[in-house]
Amino acid sequence: MVVLATKVYVSGDARDRALDGLRSLVQNDVGDLDVEFDVGVRRDDFPTVTVEGEDATVARNVLRETWGEITPDFEAGEVHVGTLEHWDDDGFVLDAGEDVRVPAGELGLGPGTPDQIRTRFGLVQHLPLRFVYGDDDPCRLADDERDRLFEWTRAETGRVNVNSATRGQVRATVNRAGHAQDIVTVERLGLLEQSIVCGEGTDPPGLLASIGGHLRSELLAVVP
Repeated sequence: MVVLATKVYVSGDARDRALDGLRSLVQNDVGDLDVEFDVGVRRDDFPTVTVEGEDATVARNVLRETWGEITPDFEAGEVHVGTLEHWDDDGFVLDAGEDVRVPAGELGLGPGTPDQIRTRFGLVQHLPLRFVYGDDDPCRLADDERDRLFEWTRAETGRVNVNSATRGQVRATVNRAGHAQDIVTVERLGLLEQSIVCGEGTDPPGLLASIGGHLRSELLAVVP
């Protein structure tokens, strides 16, 4: 079984749609392999994928690579994944099956308070983030994670990050708001966390204002 490092934190019909979408995504990930799988959700909202069949080991590795994995134990110096649970003046707290604190001094994302950094880089709640477990030392954001976030702010165009919505819902909302020609793509960051990559000449805060009323989500603009 693989516990995917993304959360299903919505309820009701939205939860059913999210799980249906996850099953389709897992099918896309491992459908060419000789396996059968079943998708469930733990009490802490992390989805599980139980895999059986001749290619089960390969399939589990594919899922770990694609989604990241919530593990029962941490190894000092190794990269793990958690979702952004909350933040305060002292840093970020990630949910990696248990709370993991990344102190403000270990974020490595430039000046500002953790809340200012979160806003500047568009880090919506529940976004999966990679971290290095410190054991006796403080945990820190992984180098690859820092590089990814800095790339967002150094790109020629900005983006709008969204939570609590599937990729299909976000694309449909952008289309309904008449902005289909103003974006490049909707990039999946997690099951319910998406990033709308703006096209040249598109103002991220303006796009956020236009679509924000159509989504029951947190939206943050990333402005280069």
